[in-house]
Amino acid sequence: MNVTTKNPREAALLILQQIFLKGAYANLALAQGLRGAPLSALDRKLATELVYGTVKTMGTLDWYLGKVVNRALRKLDPLVLVILRLGAYQILYLDRIPDSAACNESVKLTKKYVHEGAGKLVNGALRQLARTRDQWKFPEGPDHELERIALEYYHPEWLVRRWKYRYGLEEAVKLCEFDNARPVFSLRVNTLAISREALRKQLAEKGIETHVSRWSPDGLLCDTLPSLEALVQDFGRDIYIQDESSMLDGAVLDPAPGDRVIDLCSAPGGKTTHLAQKMQDRGEILALDLYEHKLALVRQNAERMGIHCIRTQKQDGTVLVPEWENTADKVLVDAPCSGLGVLNRRAEARWTKEERGLSQFPPLQKKILANGARYVKPGGRLLYSTCTLEQDENTRVRKWFLEQHPEFRTVPFPHPLTGESVEELQLLPQRDGINGFYLCLFEKTKESKE
Repeated sequence: MNVTTKNPREAALLILQQIFLKGAYANLALAQGLRGAPLSALDRKLATELVYGTVKTMGTLDWYLGKVVNRALRKLDPLVLVILRLGAYQILYLDRIPDSAACNESVKLTKKYVHEGAGKLVNGALRQLARTRDQWKFPEGPDHELERIALEYYHPEWLVRRWKYRYGLEEAVKLCEFDNARPVFSLRVNTLAISREALRKQLAEKGIETHVSRWSPDGLLCDTLPSLEALVQDFGRDIYIQDESSMLDGAVLDPAPGDRVIDLCSAPGGKTTHLAQKMQDRGEILALDLYEHKLALVRQNAERMGIHCIRTQKQDGTVLVPEWENTADKVLVDAPCSGLGVLNRRAEARWTKEERGLSQFPPLQKKILANGARYVKPGGRLLYSTCTLEQDENTRVRKWFLEQHPEFRTVPFPHPLTGESVEELQLLPQRDGINGFYLCLFEKTKESKE
C-alpha cells in the first residue's frame, strides 16, 4: 500500500488502517506507505508522528473515547474507531494542532471513507472530548494503581501487573518508559565491504553523524534520524539496519571461516548475514524458514551486501532432515517468541499480545531447539536466543534443554560490556538501556541419535 495523497492526516489514516484492521507491523506499514508519497518533509514528519503516536497511546485513547462516545467502542464501524483515535491523539497530545482542525479533518476523512452519517458521530465525540478532556482524571488510589500506570504509560494493564510482580513497581514503570521513548536508530556495518571507522567518515560526509555501539564492534548508532530511502540508496551494500541486541548472536556464536552453519529461523536475514561476516563469507550457511516470501528477504539482503555463502531452503524448524544430523559446526536457533523485549520498536505489539497467548511459545521453542540440537556435530555449538523478557521462554527453556540433552554442556561467554564470563545473558531494557534479549550457548560433547 503506497500513499498517494498530499494530506498527512489522510496518509496517517491509510497507514493506521493497515495496522489496526489488517494486522500490519507499524514500522513496515509506515515505511511502505510513505515510500514515494507526495508529502513535504514536514507533512511526512507529521504523518509519522500521527501513526506512531496513535498506535502507542491506543489504550489510553480508547479510555478517553469511552467517555464521549455513546455506545461501546467495539460496536463502532472499525474504520470510524480508527478515525476517532487519530483525532483524539491530536486533541490530547498535539498542542500545536488546534482542536477545530483535528475535528474538522477527522469529519472530512469519515465522510470520504465511511459515510455522511458517521461524520456526525465523529464530530460530536471529538468536539465533546475537546471541551471536557480536562475533567477526565485517571483513577487514583491503591486499588487503581495498575490501571493508572497502564493509562499514563500506554501499556495494557496485564503487562504492567506482570512486570510489577517480576521486577517491582519502580522498574515496571521504567520498562514502560523505555518502550515509550524514541527508538535508537542503529545499524550494523558490513565489514566484508567496509570498516566501521571508514563508514562513519562516509556517513558524516553525507551529514549523518554517528557514534559507536558499546554492545557490538560492528554497530553504529545514528545521532539523528536519517532518511531511510537515502541511507539504503547510498550505503545499501555497507549496512544492515538492526537492533544492537540482535547483533549479539553473531559475536557469541562466532562461526569461523569454512564452517557449516544452520540458521533454523533465518528471515529476514539480519543475524544470518552477520554470521556470514564473521565467516568472511567462506563456508556455508543454510538459512531456513517456513515461508518462501520470507526467504526471499534473506536472499535479497545477502545479494545487496555481496554475500555468497548463504543458501536458503523452505523448511519447518521442528522437522528433522536426517541427512543434516551431526553435520553442522554451528547452529543458531533465534526462536519465535512473545517479543516483549522489543515493544520499543513494535508499538502495536503491546496491544496485540495477550497474556493467555504467552504459553504457546515455550513448547514451540523446545521443539525447534531439540531439532536444531540434532544437526550439531560433536564439538559443534548451538546458540539459543529470543527477544523477550519471559523466563518461561528463556532460562526455563535452557534448563529443560540441559536436562533433556546430556550430550550438551553449557559454554560460558564474555558479557559484551563487562567481559565477565556468563552462562546466559538476559538483557533488560530498564537496566541495560537496550532492547530486551536473551542468549545461551551450548556445545555438543558426543554424538547422539534419537
